[in-house]
Amino acid sequence: MTFQEIVNQNKPVLVDFFATWCGPCKMMAPILEEVKNNVGEKASIIKIDVDKNQQTAAMFQIRGVPTLMLFKNGKAVWTQSGVVPAQELIALINQHASIG
Repeated sequence: MTFQEIVNQNKPVLVDFFATWCGPCKMMAPILEEVKNNVGEKASIIKIDVDKNQQTAAMFQIRGVPTLMLFKNGKAVWTQSGVVPAQELIALINQHASIG
């Protein structure tokens, strides 16, 4: 499945743009695990390594890592750089999961 096919889903897709050398990115891993355990099948969560996927990162003008983006039906509906608390991400996903 391509990146575009994944984000074109009807359910929210949370994309974590990260780099293996990035300290704050490592802090996001357990947060994303908690989010996944909470939202289950309501959303997909994928990680994109900006060093291995430079084209995708450039396409979304990713300037720093971690950058989180939420997609719904192929459109970016939310973007934030830095470490984001699990509860904020869960609330965001639940909000978008309930919209048509």
